[in-house]
Amino acid sequence: MSSIITLITDFGLADPYVGVMKGVMLGINPQAVIVDISHAIEPQNIHQAAFVLSTAYHFFPQGAIHVVIVDPGVGSRRRAIILKTPSAYFVAPDNGILSYVLSPAPVASFGPEPGERELSPELQAIAITNPRFWRHPVSSTFHGRDIFAPVAASLSLGTPLHEFGEVVHFLLAFSPPRPSVDAAGAIIGHIIHIDRFGNLITDVGDNDLPQDDILIEVCDRRIKGLSPSYAEGEELLALIGSDGNLEIAAKNKSAAEMLKARIGDEIRIKRR
Repeated sequence: MSSIITLITDFGLADPYVGVMKGVMLGINPQAVIVDISHAIEPQNIHQAAFVLSTAYHFFPQGAIHVVIVDPGVGSRRRAIILKTPSAYFVAPDNGILSYVLSPAPVASFGPEPGERELSPELQAIAITNPRFWRHPVSSTFHGRDIFAPVAASLSLGTPLHEFGEVVHFLLAFSPPRPSVDAAGAIIGHIIHIDRFGNLITDVGDNDLPQDDILIEVCDRRIKGLSPSYAEGEELLALIGSDGNLEIAAKNKSAAEMLKARIGDEIRIKRR
């Protein structure tokens, strides 16, 4: 079992929550290697956390444990789960936050609310129901400290999966967004993430784009073709980002501020 544990939360760094979770994990496994992926997820933004996780977990060694805590339902009847895939483990609330992991090949529609999805044969999930691995007493507002952190640390020590609770065959998931094609043959995508530089990351992948020269329309602006880097092109430019998705960027500026763009805004791509 890997001793690498990653963290994605909406806790920020102004409060002690992240440090407390690390303290709990290190108290159980002092040899754990804890890696912060992001603690700047917008509060309660499950979709953003799911996307950020999808761009990061592939780069970690086999068997890494990814703890993802964006949990508006903390203290409610929502389940806490462990998901095992062929390459990694995920410890998270069952609220759709693992949607991209469950659907590595995104489907053609986007459902904003998660629904139950049956696990494919190569996946295994456990509902965390065994209190032996929890920290007591369990706070109704901080399951990150009292359930998810100690469970992840115990998992990193090689505790068998079945000891944590009951096998489940369905998890909540939304359908990750994918572009569509309209009647005129234009590709219709959407902004799904805005990074700290103000770059607009879309659901349009490199493989979705035609090989011809293209015209991109976003927020009433037009961009001709793709630039090879952020440093080349006009003030407003488009390029394929490091995650393989089409991005809209502004040279040395924030494209989000320049265009007053928001997540969910439409982007239209057509041949010139």
